[in-house]
Amino acid sequence: MPTPRPPVSSSWLGYLDIAVVLVWGVLLLKYQVTGEIYFLLHPDYMWLATSAGVGLLGLGGFLIWQALPASRFSSRRSPLANVQHISLFPRSFSCLLLITVGVLGLVITPRPFASEIALQRGVTDTLTMTRSQPQAFRATNRPEERSLIEWVRTLNVYPEPDAYAGQRANVQGFVIHPNELPNDYLMISRFIITCCAADAYPVGLPVKLPKDRSAYPPDLWFQVQGEMMTETLNGQRQLVIKATSLEEIPEPRNPYDY
Repeated sequence: MPTPRPPVSSSWLGYLDIAVVLVWGVLLLKYQVTGEIYFLLHPDYMWLATSAGVGLLGLGGFLIWQALPASRFSSRRSPLANVQHISLFPRSFSCLLLITVGVLGLVITPRPFASEIALQRGVTDTLTMTRSQPQAFRATNRPEERSLIEWVRTLNVYPEPDAYAGQRANVQGFVIHPNELPNDYLMISRFIITCCAADAYPVGLPVKLPKDRSAYPPDLWFQVQGEMMTETLNGQRQLVIKATSLEEIPEPRNPYDY
């Protein structure tokens, strides 16, 4: 007896499943190849995304081979066909939704968080949002060699701003214009990420400028050199960088810190 053909609707659902697997496999590997994955994940977890991309492409290739008429599986139903589950949406709608999101991910370039998100989440000079203790903290004998994050970690250990007055500073970060700061101040900031972009939070230090901050637009990256000092801003004593030099620099390949 000839082998009965599967219903047309069932065949199309199978093709949609294959498309979902392939699109998301390509998307994950595209993020890795282009470096956009640095905007989304902590480096410790990037290998998981890469492995998932390779696995999905492998699964997609297997499903294509399985769907070929000459395949020895063509006369059999897929083992997944008998699996019963409850879904909120019809299977075809779910597949099309996943394909649409995956295609959008392929054509839309993700961007790292910048000043707007930093102002929404609140810029701090302490590491209190996702961890209370600095990790792998090592003091340096040369203050001008500390990064912005290392200055923030130093303040976590000993939060007395007067202790650092007169020390040299040489840090990199993107510019924020907080409304509560005077026009001759800006905030130099970076995001810290502990797992993925969803838990990223901004830290930064105020910078006292020799002129109005309008010459330093938000979101641009600058190398700030200067001297540490203590100022009272909004009724609170804070460590401030008195800038002697601000040089615009390209956005780093990996804009987050850890």
